[in-house]
Amino acid sequence: MAAAASLFPVQAPSTSEEPRILLSSVPWAAYVVLRDAIESAGVRMTYLEGRLEIMSPSRDHEVSKKQIARLFELFCLERDIPLYGFGSMTFRKEEKQRGLEPDECYCRGAERTVTDVALEVVVTHGTIDKLDVYRGLGVREVWVYEAGAFRVLVLRGDGYETAAASETFPEVDLARIAHYAIDKDQPSALRAFRDELRGR
Repeated sequence: MAAAASLFPVQAPSTSEEPRILLSSVPWAAYVVLRDAIESAGVRMTYLEGRLEIMSPSRDHEVSKKQIARLFELFCLERDIPLYGFGSMTFRKEEKQRGLEPDECYCRGAERTVTDVALEVVVTHGTIDKLDVYRGLGVREVWVYEAGAFRVLVLRGDGYETAAASETFPEVDLARIAHYAIDKDQPSALRAFRDELRGR
């Protein structure tokens, strides 16, 4: 496996439909207070060693992440895989000076302090490398969904490497989930995927 290049390259803040603000020299305590004070699901914060990015996800972003979550959760239900989902909860570690909210996150078999898998839907690129944040938090896998396809990144030592498939959920065919995720008719896509899983 080749070492993964950054999939979240640092870029100047965009004026696109996913507005972002980047603040520098933000103390950890200020980040925690700000994160805890803003309870809106429409605000995401990524903190890395004093830099804080605040963004608001677009409609396309939220539609994709929700459809992927529904498809993946359906797969696990149909295959009797013990899945624990935690949505976009905040993960943070003061000693690592890192914190963020994944688009969705899951553990297999049991609830754990650190999620096994984090889903990141990329519509526009941010100003902070989220892989660096995930590495510091110790998340085992990051599934990056961009332009209708998945990339699976597995934590090995001090960095992430690309993998052909998930090691935590080897049964899942992410290409099939991507196929149904782009369908604009969400109920129809879910029914079709369910029927496929049941061999109809």
